Amino acid sequence: MLNIGKFKVHGFSCNSYFLTTDEKNFVVIDPGQAEVYEEAKARGMTVPFVLLTHGHFDHIRGCARFQAAGAKIGCLQGEEDIALCHNLGEVYGDGPVPPFKIDFTFQDNELLTLCGISFRVIASPGHSRGGACFLVTTKEKNYVPGVLFTGDTLFMDSVGRTDGPTGSEEELFSSLQRLAAIGEDYLVFSGHGKQTTLLREKRENPFLRGL
Repeated sequence: MLNIGKFKVHGFSCNSYFLTTDEKNFVVIDPGQAEVYEEAKARGMTVPFVLLTHGHFDHIRGCARFQAAGAKIGCLQGEEDIALCHNLGEVYGDGPVPPFKIDFTFQDNELLTLCGISFRVIASPGHSRGGACFLVTTKEKNYVPGVLFTGDTLFMDSVGRTDGPTGSEEELFSSLQRLAAIGEDYLVFSGHGKQTTLLREKRENPFLRGL
């Protein structure tokens, strides 16, 4: 059974997620601070893989700790450079990011199977050049028909900003059109803020309405 845990870190309040099907091996999405690793360690989690929705400093600060413990870290092909700009946090007044390396990359529409969980990659440039969303389809009662991890592409009632490094308003609009075209409803877990649903955002989010 798929279980999803959310951990909201301090600072820029990035949402980090733990996913597991066996309560032993976990995939972590966007470990925003080292405290995410400490939480995983305290719970006795084994984390073989970390997925990044994008490489901005507030989503990657915990990567070095996970990597030192044996986790492989992946991002969309083309986002490696920004994920490795460890001084980017200093630009925003949040200090340098502990260094790590990208172990693997993935491409648009690729299917990743990690810890028994299948992630469909949806490239979603706009907030950053190599942004990605992850679609997990499941028929379990808590997540019918599935869940969509949107990073900083889509939030409840809002979308990601485009004035940062490699951001593009035009690309973000195209990415939102693609998300809006998904036929079924999904729970949406974003990089910041509250959980929502794709159907609600199509109906209520001013950036998705009418797409």
